[in-house]
Amino acid sequence: MVQLRGFELGCLCPLKHFDRNDVTRLMKYDALIVGAGYAGAVAARRLAEEAGKKVLVLERRPHVAGNAYDCLDGAGILIHQYGPHVFHTNDKRVYDYLSRFTEWRPYEHTVVADLPDGNGGRMNFPVPFNLDSMEIAFGPEKGKELGDKLIAAYGAEKKVTILELRQNPDPEIAAIADYVYEHVFVHYTMKQWGQKPEEIDPNTTARVPVFLSRDPRYFQDAYQAMPADGYTPMFEKMLDHPNITVELGVDALRRLELADGVIKLDGEVFDGPVIYTGQADELFGFQFGPLPYRTLDFRYETLDRDYFQSHGTVNYTVDEDFTRITEFKRLSGQEKPGVTTIMKEYSRAYTGADGEIPYYAIINPDNNALYAKYKAEADKYPNLRLLGRLAEYKYYNMDAIAARALDLTDEML
Repeated sequence: MVQLRGFELGCLCPLKHFDRNDVTRLMKYDALIVGAGYAGAVAARRLAEEAGKKVLVLERRPHVAGNAYDCLDGAGILIHQYGPHVFHTNDKRVYDYLSRFTEWRPYEHTVVADLPDGNGGRMNFPVPFNLDSMEIAFGPEKGKELGDKLIAAYGAEKKVTILELRQNPDPEIAAIADYVYEHVFVHYTMKQWGQKPEEIDPNTTARVPVFLSRDPRYFQDAYQAMPADGYTPMFEKMLDHPNITVELGVDALRRLELADGVIKLDGEVFDGPVIYTGQADELFGFQFGPLPYRTLDFRYETLDRDYFQSHGTVNYTVDEDFTRITEFKRLSGQEKPGVTTIMKEYSRAYTGADGEIPYYAIINPDNNALYAKYKAEADKYPNLRLLGRLAEYKYYNMDAIAARALDLTDEML
């Protein structure tokens, strides 16, 4: 076992030791995977186990699990180093596949918005905005009256978009859409994406839902849980196979050479499948210019108390510079009296500076056109596959990228 020290909190997490030395470079590999997150780990395991391929996984970070990496901080609290990760899916194949490598602890995520109440105090209501939110925001009587009116118009247990509400001829129903836009959506989105209201895509606004239910859960997926021992052990088990070699702390781009449709690894032609999960623009030297992203700054605080807040995640939708606060004990179910760790999350533009991590692709027609140029370059290499958020310049939930990895390896197998 080795111990690796993390970032601000001195995150101390024992990791399975993956040997890496010059001997591995002399071995013959059948497949190369760049990145040990969901995309890379699922693909590596399937190629190694089901196709019998010798797989080399190169990971730039000093740990596996990608952005899902979790570890103990200095206070002994299990934290998610790169922001909260809550597993949920309707995809039974994904759930069953990951269940091979972890036991699960049932967990249904609930989120509240925290905002000024207009009278010098604060109020919390469930997000997505639902019937309970309505009664908190408008008062019990008026809120119930509005909720009944919405159910009569659209039916119970439905998610109705702001666009639909604004198109309703009843002015009270249309006013609900304006309230949700102002108190739940617009200010939060401005912080998250660095946009002014007029710059926010109207199509995005139109999809913001009001949930005509008292179901407080953030997700309604069939499978909702957290890995019982954490995400990192799940990835370690997934990558623990005799046909898989993982090298940590390795910048694959220093060892890869792409030219004229041929990929070289350590100076020698590599004609086996190469699955790349990093930034597509970086792979090709930013030759068409960098793809825009948003990055996140995390500020951790360890507090001498049992709990800080009522929910795992509290969104600050109107005021404050941060978007949300996560309390990790609420997510993990960890029993540790008298101490808790919270994390405030700040969004800003990604500049490519050392230490910055690109978290969210900024999807718009111009950026999609720029990405298409990099995808066209990748297509010149018959054995290269781009897989994942960064490589495909898309947003994927954890289950969706695991499904993509399963589908891609289906084709390869």
